[in-house]
Amino acid sequence: MVALRPQSPCLATSYGLRDNPGVDPPRFHTIRRMSHHLAIYPGSFDPITLGHLDVIARGRTLFDELIVAVGRNPGKDPLFTFDERVDMAKLLIEEMVRTTPGAPVTVRPFAGLTVDFARSVHANVLLRGVRNLSDLQYEVQQAVTNREVAGLETAFVVAGQSFAYTSSSLIKQIAAMSDDLGKLSAMVPSLVIERLRVKKQERHPVLEQLRAARPEGSDA
Repeated sequence: MVALRPQSPCLATSYGLRDNPGVDPPRFHTIRRMSHHLAIYPGSFDPITLGHLDVIARGRTLFDELIVAVGRNPGKDPLFTFDERVDMAKLLIEEMVRTTPGAPVTVRPFAGLTVDFARSVHANVLLRGVRNLSDLQYEVQQAVTNREVAGLETAFVVAGQSFAYTSSSLIKQIAAMSDDLGKLSAMVPSLVIERLRVKKQERHPVLEQLRAARPEGSDA
């Protein structure tokens, strides 16, 4: 805790203290050291995309520490297992932290409500990426709910223009319907493309269902 005092001649003169010695010096507010700002960036990351990594990179410039929280979503049928999603996120984020400056980032798996996980790690805020107006409308509703129910604030960052329409769902559709997964190089890292090729060779049920749902006459 640091208290400022008007000790310098310039500061004293600016307040007229030199010419008016009987004037009481102004009272300065005590400056408190800012608390450690820990944010969590939650998601299913099925798979993690360049858009996700863009949000993480931006978050590293805003907070003292960032946790990428890979969650289980019982309402979704995942392409990658829980462990596979955690593993890909760890590998890619470790490379980011090693090669670019910024706040430290860790990858943590979690199950259950995001607000409960945030409370368990003493996070100050949720980090969310916004790609377009549709995202914003949904995220604002979620942010208001999290603040009212759990007292947890949300910070939004706008995704880079090249990722405005990148989503994990779109990536899975392209992977299912296209024989050239190199088309995904602008959307996901090469590590993810390699893992998608394996899933395609294994004829994963999620990709097979998407392929079966392709409209007749469409050209991949």
